[in-house]
Amino acid sequence: MSEDETARTAVRTYVPTYQKQQWAEEADALDMSHSEFVRTMVQAGRRSFDLDESPDSDDSGDTNESIADDTDGAELADRVLTILDDRDDPQTWDDLVAAVTNDVEERLDEALGDLQEAGELRYSGRDGGYVPTGDR
Repeated sequence: MSEDETARTAVRTYVPTYQKQQWAEEADALDMSHSEFVRTMVQAGRRSFDLDESPDSDDSGDTNESIADDTDGAELADRVLTILDDRDDPQTWDDLVAAVTNDVEERLDEALGDLQEAGELRYSGRDGGYVPTGDR
């Protein structure tokens, strides 16, 4: 990657106060800066998740988040090690993020196209994004 591609730039967004407070608490709990936390969460949201066939809740309806988190973490750790093994030089944070999210944009574009063709959503310039059509 060139220096221009890895240079940092500021991004500004506005969220409700309660959400910023929640993010700050979660970032602190993870010993991350607020910027690092938001960047990580955005990238995590963009990455593709492999769904396993195991149930995510028990008979009481409680979510088995710790089991799912352990599985996702182990899979991601294996993926990172594979990426590092396949390359001869050290990988930056941004290199690794790009490697683990490499096909999600293409898959999202394809899914949005399919949903538009099926009439389940449309792009609305007025609303500033995709909206459901209500035909589901």
